Amino acid sequence: MTKTFAALLLLGLMTATSGAEEWKYEGGGTPIAYVDNGGAQFQFACRGGDLAMGYWVRKPHKQVAAAASMNLAITPDPAKGSTISASAGTSFAQDMPLIHSDGTSMIVRGPVARQWARIAQQAKSALRIAYVQKRGKHEFFDSNDFDATGSSAAIKKVLDRCG
Repeated sequence: MTKTFAALLLLGLMTATSGAEEWKYEGGGTPIAYVDNGGAQFQFACRGGDLAMGYWVRKPHKQVAAAASMNLAITPDPAKGSTISASAGTSFAQDMPLIHSDGTSMIVRGPVARQWARIAQQAKSALRIAYVQKRGKHEFFDSNDFDATGSSAAIKKVLDRCG
């Protein structure tokens, strides 16, 4: 993980407002679209023309806090009471390193970040994000639901600046 993307994540974390329900956009040198539910933050940011997606959990599960890497899952508009599964429309990001600093975070770049930006933009009501570990079966940790209100417009502004 480069220092640039760690700095990008920290910048995004500093912009967090606990309890925010709707997606926010902040321009400037590093445009960021983010949503924060108080326990976690999900964001898209652009730095030097490269799109990055970040997921940060303030108080991660002990399995996550002890892991060097995990996968990530996103489910747009999950049914109430549903679980995370490929049959529920969930997309998975490959095993990525975790950053442990004031919680646990993961940064994903490239085609997966772009794919997830499209998923987040198209969600009508909510997004469910979770860390995933596969040891025989899939185990899901730190699942967080985020309001999708304003996601399309906020993420579009980042994508417009990201090329």
